[in-house]
Amino acid sequence: MDISILLSLQAFRESMGGFLTGFLAKMTFLTELNSVIVIMAILYWSISKELGVYLFMGWGGNRLANGFLKVTACAYRPWIRDPRILPYGDAITTATGYSFPSGHTMNGATVFGGLSLRRELPGTLRVVLGICVALVAFSRMFLGVHTPQDVIVGAVIGLLVMGLTLRIMGWVASNPEKDWIVLCAGIVLGTAIALYAAFKPYPADFDAEGKLIVDGAKMANDTFKGVGYSLAVLIGWILERRIVGFSTEIPVAQRLSRAFLGLISYYAVSLMLVPLIKAWIPGAAGTMLSCFLQVFYVMFLFPWCFHLAERSTRSQHQPD
Repeated sequence: MDISILLSLQAFRESMGGFLTGFLAKMTFLTELNSVIVIMAILYWSISKELGVYLFMGWGGNRLANGFLKVTACAYRPWIRDPRILPYGDAITTATGYSFPSGHTMNGATVFGGLSLRRELPGTLRVVLGICVALVAFSRMFLGVHTPQDVIVGAVIGLLVMGLTLRIMGWVASNPEKDWIVLCAGIVLGTAIALYAAFKPYPADFDAEGKLIVDGAKMANDTFKGVGYSLAVLIGWILERRIVGFSTEIPVAQRLSRAFLGLISYYAVSLMLVPLIKAWIPGAAGTMLSCFLQVFYVMFLFPWCFHLAERSTRSQHQPD
């Protein structure tokens, strides 16, 4: 039934003009990993540190949940299950790992869904954000890269994780001296999931020519990425709390400069340092380390740098 739904959507997509397809492709783009990291980073550095921390912590939890479920279910992508499925454009290049659940949908549930759970935001905005979650989920089916169960479960689990994160962050706000408990629990969980992905057996199905259809070890790469990201969020968060303690209650010009310098340096790290690490350290270790550094830079290293620079500038302008 799920393949039949995708084939119907594919026929509809091919019969339509490019407007709807282009719009839904953009919704998918907004929930790609780099897009999500950039959105949360700008919020964290320059708009609302508290909201940024909440989204990053929830995203880390969702990356762990997604990685665990992917290597547990080991569900093949729709076009592998049925060659009649023809994903749109280059959507297939960003559809990595196993199919269930949808990582893009969980990213959408993190950013859009996570914000929609915040009662202090206007009701109309929260409704629009909820619609965005649904549009992201639908876009993954419309583009032919996920089945209905992939996106429905992804959305539900993503929202549940964000709801749990909201409660955890509220508990930390009331018990700031116990933040280390969250750190330790996250490290234990992330390590357990990485070991599980590394040592569990994977399906080994072959085509008529005797070629392996899907390499489970390669599919597990998404899980190792998620562990690296989540550990970076947790360790960066606790170090920022202990060492930096920056604020987003600052002038607009300062907010803009943080965002501008942060984005430039983030892309330098992502485009230059991350590929080097992957080349130097092969396998799961290189994947986790490169992803760790990418997000650790956002969570701690860049805030530490701009905090030192801003403090130095303030001291220079203070009268003797």
